[in-house]
Amino acid sequence: MIQSFITGFFLGLSLIVAIGAQNTFVLRQGILGQHVFYITLFCALSDALLIIIGVAGISFFLNNFISQNLNFLFGLSAVWLAVYGLIRLRSALKSNNTIEIEASTLKGLFPTISVAAGLTFLNPHVYLDTMILIGSISQQFSGIHKVTFAFGAILASFVFFFSLAYGAKKLSPYMKHQSAWKTLDCLISLIMFTIAFQLASAGNWL
Repeated sequence: MIQSFITGFFLGLSLIVAIGAQNTFVLRQGILGQHVFYITLFCALSDALLIIIGVAGISFFLNNFISQNLNFLFGLSAVWLAVYGLIRLRSALKSNNTIEIEASTLKGLFPTISVAAGLTFLNPHVYLDTMILIGSISQQFSGIHKVTFAFGAILASFVFFFSLAYGAKKLSPYMKHQSAWKTLDCLISLIMFTIAFQLASAGNWL
């Protein structure tokens, strides 16, 4: 059981640790201190749901569907991420001081969760990583070993997201300056555009 748990944990961690749109959003919310717990819990539970579906064997039923519609999913995700990147770039260019930046980023819980949901479920790599890859690898285990494998992968998501979000708060003293916020927004925008370009290329939209 220990081996299956360790396999699941480090597989899940290796897939999620790469910088992506969802991770940069969680990082930014952590620095802002806005709805940190709820956003982190939502992202971790979303991963957990997809991992459970994949490990349960649904991945085999969705494999053909995802493969057949991959180009469409890539294109839709590219457009969504490009729009979000433009929003962050606009924020970096328009903000004149720290107070304005903080005020312009204040949002209610539901709109913030909506953004997190889009970044999570409109990313085709989430399905490929959690449902297809983790789901397929889990088939080498059976019984309680499959359960511990899934638990390890799920725990990796919780550990990563909560560490990322609450660790970001330590950056708060450095984010009191206008230049720091502009730099962060520009960096997030660049990441969004880069991922959007890669997705559009992978989906043969470019």
